[in-house]
Amino acid sequence: MKRLLIAAGGGGDAIATAMVHAALHGAGTEALVLTYAWERLVVDPVPGPRRPSDFSGTLRPTPRLHLVTPASAPLPPAGSLLPRLAADLRPELGLLDPYEGTVGLARQIAEAAAYCAADRVEIVDVGGDALAEGDEPTLRSPLGDALVLAACARAGLPASVLIAGPGLDNEVPEARLRPRLGAPAFTLTAGDTACVDRVFAWHPSEASALLVAAARGVRGVCGTRDAPRPLTLGPGSAAVHRLTLPAALAVNRLARALEGAASLGEAEEASRAVCGFSEIARERERALDLAARGGARPGAGRNPEPAALDAEFAAWERRTAATGVEYVTTRRIAEELGLSRPALTGLLGRLRAAAPPRHAPPLWRLCPGPPSAGRPLG
Repeated sequence: MKRLLIAAGGGGDAIATAMVHAALHGAGTEALVLTYAWERLVVDPVPGPRRPSDFSGTLRPTPRLHLVTPASAPLPPAGSLLPRLAADLRPELGLLDPYEGTVGLARQIAEAAAYCAADRVEIVDVGGDALAEGDEPTLRSPLGDALVLAACARAGLPASVLIAGPGLDNEVPEARLRPRLGAPAFTLTAGDTACVDRVFAWHPSEASALLVAAARGVRGVCGTRDAPRPLTLGPGSAAVHRLTLPAALAVNRLARALEGAASLGEAEEASRAVCGFSEIARERERALDLAARGGARPGAGRNPEPAALDAEFAAWERRTAATGVEYVTTRRIAEELGLSRPALTGLLGRLRAAAPPRHAPPLWRLCPGPPSAGRPLG
């Protein structure tokens, strides 16, 4: 038997799901994590989620279950980090295809349960937008989570909904989530993060990086790239809350509206009716804007000389710290400074060697004081 888990939001949720699995069942326990191939435009320039036909090299143990392996690859122009995640994570990764809506996802989940010989499913969401009511002004990406909730209900499998790191995705504020959550079921620890240690050397997920940092004891104000305000990591930031599926559905109006949706287009219309927007339509608009500006290529960016980059970083660090931010993600450094992968790698290497220490893995501590002797970034 394999444990069956679903990373409800796509993107980096598979990373957090691997940690939750390790905490609950042990990192070496056999598991399948179902996840969307639905990533930021800087990774995948094609708007919306990818489907199995967008990949080569997947395995197909059942008609509707496609496994992504290290040998899989996205077919251009699509992009995906799932094959690399499959190499670095212990659980198997299965692809959720939402193009047949709730109806098709329910069939996929049922087949995955049969493949795993699993009699229940654990749904994992980082941050808590699976418990969005739909009218939160900071809500950006409710559709994937809502589709998973609706599909699990349709599949009829017993299911738990696990909310890890309330508020860490900067969509539903932690204060608004708290009354919906109850007491934590457990709290992630540093030991639970060992199974994802290698991932953050290359993966841009910010919410999962914050969850790892919280589990390792980091506390303070954190700045991410794609958020309207900083987050504060506190004692509850590594907590995992368990709800029943009916309890989650009672909160999530979009998930209830998706009952019986037979296509992704129908799901988009439900999102417009409940939330007032379609996140896929927003991605289409951003993709057109990026194309007009020459496109976004992964790893593209500037390559300043090391000394010039160190001085530029020091000035950026002082400005950012002046706003009250104490820690930042790798993605924020890379995108705000507009760096290529080689330039970023060089800068981060020098930050690791700087004094005082900057690396609070997988975050970076801001130390905006004057340079230490012999340490241009100290």
